[in-house]
Parts: sequence; structure tokens; C-alpha cells
Amino acid sequence: MKFIRKANANWQGTGMEGKGTISTQSTTLNNTQLSFKTRFAEGVGTNPEELIAAAHSGCFTMQLSFLLSELNYVPTDLNTEAVLTFEDGTITKIHLELNGVVPGISEEEFQNIALKAKEICPVSKVLKAEITLGVSLRS
Repeated sequence: MKFIRKANANWQGTGMEGKGTISTQSTTLNNTQLSFKTRFAEGVGTNPEELIAAAHSGCFTMQLSFLLSELNYVPTDLNTEAVLTFEDGTITKIHLELNGVVPGISEEEFQNIALKAKEICPVSKVLKAEITLGVSLRS
């Protein structure tokens, strides 16, 4: 399967004092504010690192769901938090913290499938940062 997704960023002014917007093809983001404050402080809006973390957690969780389904497991709840570390101008690490409810699966099998999902998730493949994973299976 091949498809193309698009996003657009617009910026006016300097890096420190300018401002911009970011929009996605789906319009989920529609002229969402982007600025120095949204990236490096607590401004209202979003930033590239937050969007990468969101994309990674979503991609990984969907990939895991597909792998579980192939083995006839139906997850009741899968929740993944992606924690992205940005140091000295580089994304150095993303930690995925998975918490799930999957009836009938063992802790060991759940961890093994989660590790596979981490490795084959398309967003994981495109990132060069260290990616770690914590897994918790709830009953």
C-alpha cells in the first residue's frame, strides 16, 4: 500500500520573535500556532517534537494492535505515552511507555509482541534516536 500525507508550516519573522502556523491535510491541525514559546517554553500551540512524539505513540500503538490481531488477541485497551528527549539541538531519545489490557495473553508474549511493534512501526524506522520501551499488562 502506498499513500502520501501532507502538512504545511508557515513562518513570519525571526526564530526567537517570529511566529507561525502548522496545518495538516486532515485539518486536525488547522493553522495551529507555532512559535519559540510553543517549542521551548509553555506557549499555547504545538511544536515539532510534540508532533513527533504524538506520531510515534499513535503509530506504535496501531502497529501493536495489528500484530495482536494477527495472533487472534483483541486488546481491550492499549495506551502508549511517548516521552521525547531533546538535547543540544538533537532528538536523542524516545521512550515509549505502554500500558495495556489484552485478555488471554501472557506478560512474556505481550512484551515480545510490543518489542516487535517498536521495531517495525514506520515512525520507529524513520527515527535515528534511541527508542526504549516499558511494557505493563493489566488484567
